[in-house]
Parts: sequence; C-alpha cells; structure tokens
Amino acid sequence: MRWTWFYQLGTPGWFYHKTRIWLPYLYFLSFALLLIGTVWGLGFAPVDSKQGNSYRILYIHAPVAHLAEVAYVLMAVMGATGLIWKTKLSFMAMKSSAPLGAIFTFIALVSGAIWGRPTWGTWWEWDARITSMLILFFLFLGVYALQSAYQNKEAGNKAAAILSLVGVVNVIIIKKSVDWWNTLHQPASITKGAIDISMLIPLLINMLGMYILYISLLTAWTQVEVLRQERKKQWVQDLVVNGKL
Repeated sequence: MRWTWFYQLGTPGWFYHKTRIWLPYLYFLSFALLLIGTVWGLGFAPVDSKQGNSYRILYIHAPVAHLAEVAYVLMAVMGATGLIWKTKLSFMAMKSSAPLGAIFTFIALVSGAIWGRPTWGTWWEWDARITSMLILFFLFLGVYALQSAYQNKEAGNKAAAILSLVGVVNVIIIKKSVDWWNTLHQPASITKGAIDISMLIPLLINMLGMYILYISLLTAWTQVEVLRQERKKQWVQDLVVNGKL
C-alpha cells in the first residue's frame, strides 16, 4: 500500500493528464530565463581579459554541455527504473530522452567548435573531453536505435536500458577528463570560483533556464510517446472523442 503512489506516478494516463496542466508554465519560465540570461551574457557581461568577446558563447555552450551529461544520467535512471519496477512510463521517457539528449550534445559539440576556433586555432581537436562528448552523442543515438530495432518491445527496452547504464562510465570520463589528462579544454570554472560574479550570474540564469527547458521538452516528448503507445486504450480514445487531441 505504501508504494501505490509510486506505481500511480508510473501510469502513462496519469502522467499525461497531470503534466499537460503545468507544461505551458514551464515553457514560459524557461524562455523567460533564457532570454534574460542570453541578453545579459551577450550584451552586458564584461569582456574577458584573455579571450575577449569570443568567450560569450560560453552562455550557450556550458548550459547545453552540462544538460547533455545530466540528460544521459537521467536516461540511465529511467532505464534502471524500468528494469527494476517494470514501469512502462520509464521506458517511454527513456526513449524520449535519447534523441533530446543527442540534440543537446550536438549543440554542445558545435558551439564548442565555434569557441575553439578563435581560442585554440582549430575547429576540432581529439581532446579527451571533446572525444568523450562525441562518444556521448553516439551513445544517445545507440540507445534510441536499440530500443526501436527490436520487434519485441520488451526486449528492446531491456537492451537499451542496459546500454544506457553501461554508458554512464563515459559521463564520469567526461567530468574527470580535464583532471586525468593534459587537455586543451579548460578546467571547471564555476566550482573552482574561476569566473567573475558579473559573468557568473547570467550563466547561472541560463543554466536554470536550460534545466527547465529540458524538463519541458522531455515531458512533451514523453506525452507524445505515451499517446503513440497507448493509442488503442480507452482513455486516449476518450480524448479524441472529446476533441482534446
């Protein structure tokens, strides 16, 4: 009886009905924060003493790179939850998280290359962190492809969940790469207090906005996956009849 709420939370219908109420507010909040942080960072933060204005792409690159790692860990948690408690919603969310995480990773790689050109003099370097981020991109694609490849949906879910859990090792490598190896990539700036407060505040605003945007998109994409997989269920048919879809 104590775990009834947990299994209710993992019910696709319950998830869809509850999240559709507050999703528009999340979108508004995320866009407002990203607008404030981006305008502040690009237009009003001071010029960096060493990198000049080229550092300003940090306000895009750092949040998406961080969210790419967080998205992978959350995807692995969803996979583990599905394996342990057999909740359908966990596997639906895992499938939605994979392409979304790949998009964040791709943006991180592209923005990093744009930043690296004036900073390092090259668009690409087989640097430990950059290479491990590229591997992360392929892991996201691999989890999605593996989950979609099986005709037996249960087998595909299990295989993709196991791959996602194994891939967490790569996230650890990404985090520790600048400490374990000599790399071109700069070390952590926020945790070591290496960034001035006037530059830090808009960065934190953008990171918060990016977190909320990720949650919003993951929720919306999972809603779509729920409707796709549950389309023959009565509650979905009722939504169609009542004109709510």
